[in-house]
Amino acid sequence: MLPMLSGDSTVNIKAKEPDYTIVTEIPANRGSQEQITRLYARYRFASEYCKNKDVLEVACGAGIGLGYLAKFAHKVVGGDIDENNLKFALETYNGRSNIEILPLDAHSLSFDNGSFDVVILYEAIYYLPRPEEFLDEARRVLRSNGTLIICTANKDWPGFNPSPYSYRYFSASELYSLLKNNGFDVELFADCPVLTDSFKDKLVSIIKKTTVKLHLIPKTMKGKEKFKRLFFGKLVPLPPEITDDMGIKYSSPVSIPHDNPITQYKVLFALAHARKC
Repeated sequence: MLPMLSGDSTVNIKAKEPDYTIVTEIPANRGSQEQITRLYARYRFASEYCKNKDVLEVACGAGIGLGYLAKFAHKVVGGDIDENNLKFALETYNGRSNIEILPLDAHSLSFDNGSFDVVILYEAIYYLPRPEEFLDEARRVLRSNGTLIICTANKDWPGFNPSPYSYRYFSASELYSLLKNNGFDVELFADCPVLTDSFKDKLVSIIKKTTVKLHLIPKTMKGKEKFKRLFFGKLVPLPPEITDDMGIKYSSPVSIPHDNPITQYKVLFALAHARKC
């Protein structure tokens, strides 16, 4: 058990938070092979920085990647503001000695200063009304030379479709500036290239852009399944846990500049380290 803040350690989470289960990737849903590949790539990328480390994933949702990280890390803590999401993680990782699951507010992390070597925030920064407060908290709970890893949808991708409950999405340059202005040195990466090589790729791209423009895509993960079948074909159940034996070929995210529009990739990564005072 990692040290909590002194005093009342109960997380102060609002009673009427949105129902994030409808926008979270959970094992009850079905997804495309591309979606599962993206899930695997997120945690494979992070695992390279988690070896023998104490790791915190904020907004972990159903915790699909916690077990993968725990294979490399010394300790993994997963937290989410929606306790209904955490039920999946609690069931999946029951009895795993180096995995802890708890309710958590990204704006007020209930841990002592310097509790972690790595803090991860995947596909959630756009749900935070005050991302600067999260960054302050991430810097506080990170140890010296600690690493913050953020993954987010690229709003400059032409097929981008915003999620319900989101506050703000970031371009590559905006994400870089947000982190830089809040005390971090930053490297940016991109993943999931936009495919337009074949006629089918071009046709799917046109259909996707049209449905986004006309606001025809359902807002929930479950509702999107019929559109995913149209765009990507056969869907498969999302796994409760990411593993290396899923038959997925991994390609490392590519380094990108922070000062140019990035339109050819769907996903952005930021690898950040708190600047020394």
